[in-house]
Amino acid sequence: MHILDTLKERGFIAQMSYEEELYKLFEREQVTYYEGTDPTADSLHIGHCLPLFAMAHMQRAGHRPIALMGGGTAMIGDPSGKTDMRSMLTVEQIDANIRKVQKQVARFLDFSEGKAILVNNADWLRSLNFLDFMREIGAHFSVNRMLAADCYRLRMEKGLSFLEFTYMPMQSYDFLQLFKRYGCRLQVGGDDQWCNMLSGADLIRRKEQEAAYVATFNLIANSDGSKMGKTVAGALWLDPERVSPYDFYQYWRNVMDADVERYLALFTFLPMDEVRRLGALKDAQINDAKRVLAYEVTKIVHGEVEAEAAQKAAAALFGGGGDAQAVPTAQVTAGELAEDARLTTLVVRAGLAASNSEARKLVQGGGVYIGEEQITDVNRAVSAGDFPSEGLLLRKGKKSYCRVMLAE
Repeated sequence: MHILDTLKERGFIAQMSYEEELYKLFEREQVTYYEGTDPTADSLHIGHCLPLFAMAHMQRAGHRPIALMGGGTAMIGDPSGKTDMRSMLTVEQIDANIRKVQKQVARFLDFSEGKAILVNNADWLRSLNFLDFMREIGAHFSVNRMLAADCYRLRMEKGLSFLEFTYMPMQSYDFLQLFKRYGCRLQVGGDDQWCNMLSGADLIRRKEQEAAYVATFNLIANSDGSKMGKTVAGALWLDPERVSPYDFYQYWRNVMDADVERYLALFTFLPMDEVRRLGALKDAQINDAKRVLAYEVTKIVHGEVEAEAAQKAAAALFGGGGDAQAVPTAQVTAGELAEDARLTTLVVRAGLAASNSEARKLVQGGGVYIGEEQITDVNRAVSAGDFPSEGLLLRKGKKSYCRVMLAE
């Protein structure tokens, strides 16, 4: 099957420029393509993964990906989809974020010799001469066309800084540089980047009189319209320090039935025949498909060992089997309990609530359990003597657990 048909079948493709030409390009040669990530945080979240999965499918079909780290563009900030200007990051913060993010990208793409390419646009953007850039690149951009683009038009009422206004030319310059250095002819990314990406392809056509293309991927929401990857604690981050592999697994284990087949197609590499078979399961059997989904995504993001541990922990808590020792754990000392013995504080230390006020609301609402005992007293205290040898099992709601161990 043609790789673009594979991406369509799995639900990735939103738009393509010069579609017929692009099909022929993939039939004719190994295509070099890129996707850019601005390191505005020290971790990717699940929203960043959709292009990475698509890029991985393309690499497996024999084409060459470039993962571009935005060490230069992150100093400006993409105004797309933002109602306010992004917070400015220092060069040191950006570079530290890149070191972490590129390790996460390597979970999806093969960077061994002759395979995927990892580059940083700081290599050409941070040393740019402003006047030279404006004469060489700025002359090819129409202000009227730029202001008509959604990424700028939606910000005009709130106020658009000149700094942000330069983002589109900068991103376009990236595409031009990658074309010159690596023969890159295709940019891929989320559909909210359509205008920015088209401007880069257009710049190559204007400056080099060569063909260049863009393909965007669908922005994913849950079937009820809610934001995909949004959890009670915030975004579904890939960093295990932000979201544990167990909690990451549980997110996928608890997706809505109507989303299972679509997520299996987008976020795993399972063959589509297997995706359709699992997606067709009904009633209680759909839980088998959810377990497969949770395991496969967790294995890709966190590795097989963590995926198996999360699977065993879930089985121990919900299925009456598995490995109870794999349940997420936290530690507290007798001294800490002596200073503050409130259960609500322990709930926060266990990562089941973000603050004491949130923990109080959970307890008042009957959402906190010690073992199978429901706690409704916000003044409930916990002493060192309350801890069994295997630890104190705290539960929030039906499916969020943490085993709190008494440290020496």
